[in-house]
This record gives sequence, C-alpha cells and structure tokens, in this order.
Amino acid sequence: MKPRIFVTRPLPAAALNLLASRCEVAVHPADMALKPAQLAEACREVEGLLVVGVRVNEEVLGQAGKLRVVANCGVGYDNIDVDACTRRKIVVTNTPGVLTDATADLAFALLLAVARRVVEADKFVREGRWQRWEFGMMWGAEVHHQTLALYGFGRIGQAMARRGQGCSMRILYHSRRRADESIERQFAAQYVDRETLLRESDFLSLHVPLTPETHHLIGAHELSLMKPTAFLINTARGKVVDEEALVAALKSKTIAGAGLDVFEHEPHLHPELEKLDNVVLLPHVGSATGETRLKMAMLAAENLLAALDGRQPPNVVNPEVYG
Repeated sequence: MKPRIFVTRPLPAAALNLLASRCEVAVHPADMALKPAQLAEACREVEGLLVVGVRVNEEVLGQAGKLRVVANCGVGYDNIDVDACTRRKIVVTNTPGVLTDATADLAFALLLAVARRVVEADKFVREGRWQRWEFGMMWGAEVHHQTLALYGFGRIGQAMARRGQGCSMRILYHSRRRADESIERQFAAQYVDRETLLRESDFLSLHVPLTPETHHLIGAHELSLMKPTAFLINTARGKVVDEEALVAALKSKTIAGAGLDVFEHEPHLHPELEKLDNVVLLPHVGSATGETRLKMAMLAAENLLAALDGRQPPNVVNPEVYG
C-alpha cells in the first residue's frame, strides 16, 4: 500500500508526478497558507508532509499520529517546530543550495535598486514628472569600490560576496564561525567583529537564519553604529530586524536607505514603510524564478521519498532522529 502524503500548496507538475509515482498524494489546491487547525485536520492519516510557507507546530503534530517526515520546500525552517518533530522521531528536511544564486541575485538587485534610486526614478517617469534632463536629478550612491558587509557567510552570503567582487567591492563579513582561510582568499573577504562590520559597511546585507539568537539582530543600537550613508539589505528573515527601529532610522536618516524582501510581520508592513522613498520593498521573492522553484520542489520531494524509504535524506535538519 502506498504511503499517504499531503502537499500544502500546488507545486510544479514534475514534483507532484514524482511523488505520485510512489505515494498517494493529496494537494491543497490554493496557493495560500493553511491555518494550523486546517493543516492538522489534513494530516491525521498521512505519513509524509511537504510544506511550503506554512507553520507546523504542536497543534498540527498532535493530530498527525502517523507522520514520519516533514519536507520543507525552502532553506529556512523556522516555520517548523523541529524540537517537537525530533521528540516524535519525525524527520525534518529542507532545500539548501538550489536557491543560493537566485536569492543572491535578488539581494544584489535590491542593493543596486536602493543605491541608484531605481524604483523612485521609475515612479518619477511613470507619473509624468520628468520634463527635462537635469544635471542634479536623481543622484544616487555609488556601488563600485564600496564596502559590502555580509552578516552571515554561508552559501548565500558567499554568493553575494562573489557578486560584490564583480563590482570591485571591499568584502567584510561576520559570522558565528569564521570561514576557512581558503574561502576567505577565494572571495577576498575579511573577517571582522560585529561592531567593525556595522561601522565600516556601505551596504550591510543580512544572510543569517532566524533563531532565538538572531531575533532583532539589527535594532536601534546597531543601526546607530552604521554610517548615515549606509544601506541595509535584508533577504534573510523579517524578524532579524527590529522593524520599528528601522523605520525610525530611515525617517531620521540615521542610515541612507534599505532594500527589503522580508518583513517582521509578513505579509503586513509597518504602516510607515510604504510612505518612505528611501526603501525598496519586495514581497518575499528571493527564490522566485521558475528554474529555482522547480529545483526546490524536486529536492523537497526527493527528501520526502528518501525518508519514507527509510534512508537518511541528504538535507536532513535533525539527523539525531537516526541515532
């Protein structure tokens, strides 16, 4: 008898076909997050759960007595109560690697957009306000030869460094663990302490997971250490930044601007953010290319099938369940 699995959103046909070849598959038809009570009801009899942008908490797990694996279609897994899964011997997997370059592309696009006032200038043209060319019009900030400061130096942080190299930027980074010397040489990246990173950054780009330690990693104090000409780029997780403090810093010109793909209370914005011209706002689309989303879905499906087969998936988050 085929194992039963539930997929929380529509996925590319190739991934669903792969799952259907080995499992009995049910798919939530709407591309929107299920509430915990709805997800719990859908998981009562399933052995596998493939989740996309939905919370898997005690309420869900308490109803899913047969559940053996939760495969997250995404690299971040703060939406899953991993400890609760581990206590129940439920395997949790994610999809690192396949979205690295797409996310770094988006982060660098935000950097360029906010530095060169791309969105503001586009609006200026569309609204018919451009009447003549002026020497003093729409001056932005230079990117080349500036300091790119990376908070977090994993796959995406390193991919961002590579893009910075293409603009002859000075690369600084801070991370929980210092990278190998060979990696530092490869990216011409200098490890510095946290305060130095903040003080010397022209562009501070965040690439850390959301954990209790990184919640509000960037707040009023950290922003006050940055140059008034510096920009903050966040494609990591919204709760890494104290949004109230960021709004205050943007309004007071404590920093020059920000490029944000993630927000503290998604999909709700701080009411002041959308009023500001010195911030570029995107709807959490860091990995949103057709190629990357297909790779994510396929990897999540492969992880799920491996776990159901009794094999340890290559991207297991809690390998201790196999101990």
